[in-house]
Amino acid sequence: MDIKQLLKDVGFRFNKQFGQNFLTDDALLRDICDDAQINGGTVLEIGAGAGTLTRALSRVADKVITFEIDRNLAPVLQYVLADCGNVQVVMGDFMKYSMPQVEQMCGGDYSVVANIPYYLTSPLVMRFAEEALNVRSLTLTVQKEVAQRLAAQPSTKAYGAITVAVNAVADVQIKRILPKNLFYPQPEVDSAVVNIIFNRDKTDVGDAETFRQTVKSAFAMRRKTLANNLSAGFGLSKSAAEHILAECKLPPNCRGEELDTEQFALLAHAIGAFTSRK
Repeated sequence: MDIKQLLKDVGFRFNKQFGQNFLTDDALLRDICDDAQINGGTVLEIGAGAGTLTRALSRVADKVITFEIDRNLAPVLQYVLADCGNVQVVMGDFMKYSMPQVEQMCGGDYSVVANIPYYLTSPLVMRFAEEALNVRSLTLTVQKEVAQRLAAQPSTKAYGAITVAVNAVADVQIKRILPKNLFYPQPEVDSAVVNIIFNRDKTDVGDAETFRQTVKSAFAMRRKTLANNLSAGFGLSKSAAEHILAECKLPPNCRGEELDTEQFALLAHAIGAFTSRK
């Protein structure tokens, strides 16, 4: 199927607002399905695009629910998915649906596989990490630098708040790098396929909101010490922040990017205990 010709035939025009960059190579699309380890079950796709990944997913999943925000792609999807009886297309903005609404559509456990717009990566990943109850995994084609950030190790430039937040509830692995010339139209940067497998019992973070605020504060100003950032983030005196760090056996001049996820969890517990005593 010549997707490029089909798009021309229906008079489709790419909309920069939606960050549209499609994958059309059938072998690569099958590889992405393999990366996601789809073998039956329900798959949720965000951003059907021209339906190429949707079609590949329909071959290995029992059911595919795909969202597409650009209504101009409706005739393309109707044609490409004409013989895919297990696909449900939802023409609308995924981010405007509540997570309970989405999970009700899925009807139980599901995996997410998607080639998503770069601008949507962080809010989408955090939404599933913080709100979803039944998601098993995310296999996402994202900007290469974002994939590296999600899989980063402590004390590296790429390591940040989203790294810790996701690592607390999931295991992250970069599956493959996708050069920009594999996309149509071609973006300005390379991409990567990242696999995020959820394990909600992985880390005991205690109070979820305290943990989120701890991580957010730690990376708020990377040039400042962790004690200074915690002081600003929680309204603590610097001596109180340093006392909490000492309780966690952390040096007073350490920085947020030096802590691994378990240390952040320990720190959040200590902050919660300290603030409850005030």
